[in-house]
Amino acid sequence: MLHVNVFVLTSLSSVPTMPIAFADAPSQGDAAFIAGAEVPAAVMGPLREVPDWRAQLDQLPQHLARDGYVLLRGALPRADVLAARHAVLQQLASVGEIAEPAQAALATGRSQRAALHPDLGAFWRQVCESPALRRLTHGPALAELSAAVLGCATVPFDFLWLRTMTQGRASPLHFDHVYMNRGSQRVVTAWVPLGDVPLRAGPLVVVEGSNRFEDVIARYRGVDVDRDSLPGSFPEDAIAFAQSRQTRLLTTAFQAGDVMLFDMFTLHGSCDNRLAGGQVRLSCDVRWQAAADARDERWFGHPPPGHGGLSYGGLNGARPLGEAYLAR
Repeated sequence: MLHVNVFVLTSLSSVPTMPIAFADAPSQGDAAFIAGAEVPAAVMGPLREVPDWRAQLDQLPQHLARDGYVLLRGALPRADVLAARHAVLQQLASVGEIAEPAQAALATGRSQRAALHPDLGAFWRQVCESPALRRLTHGPALAELSAAVLGCATVPFDFLWLRTMTQGRASPLHFDHVYMNRGSQRVVTAWVPLGDVPLRAGPLVVVEGSNRFEDVIARYRGVDVDRDSLPGSFPEDAIAFAQSRQTRLLTTAFQAGDVMLFDMFTLHGSCDNRLAGGQVRLSCDVRWQAAADARDERWFGHPPPGHGGLSYGGLNGARPLGEAYLAR
């Protein structure tokens, strides 16, 4: 029997506060790129923030319904985020993939991961289940935020999606629904940058209004990438798609402590990592669902089965840093 913590909304008054500013339209020469192409200014826009969100927790479900996402500045203690970042980088440095000092997050272009850890899935599980990272992703702050956004008691998936984006790499557009729809339909993704993420680092990007693109959503509703053996990533070029829908690609610079929560039918991906010197961009995704609902068996357990029973071995992150990604 699985033992899963259930969280209900109580109070976020214990979470340290920090100044909250509205996201400005990306500018000042810090352009965003997707698939190697600069995003035209006319197609680019800022993510909408929820100002003074601690004073309007009861309104977060309405923000989610309107935009498909909620961007909350300073929702997590910065020290906890940086501690999780340090834990991940140290483990990557231990297999020769990150140069010392590890906090600079500079890729070496080499790897001893496979030689030192023949079971790549087991190694990646160890990284994803490090105590410092789990305290952040499965701790009380995200528990209370997910309960506020969904309006009910919540539980986190046991499985964690950790992203190590090397230079030039990005996540293609996709809906999360196709990867995790066998259980609750009341699920949100919490995207957590593990460090400061300027535009050139390749932050999260959302297609504006995509949570209301019923014609596109209908093509993906009910699709299961494992059962149907179909790719989940969106086949169209992000910039061309936004132009064809007369909409924008929304992004912003993130700081350690910021959190973005979004629903299963918000089309999203990331910009390219264009950091100089081979610096790696770190982030992670953790899913929270309604506690009373059925659970997708792939993402719960110790270890969770994951895609095709591969558990953490089915993630691109399990591959040595810099190896070609597999499309899923």
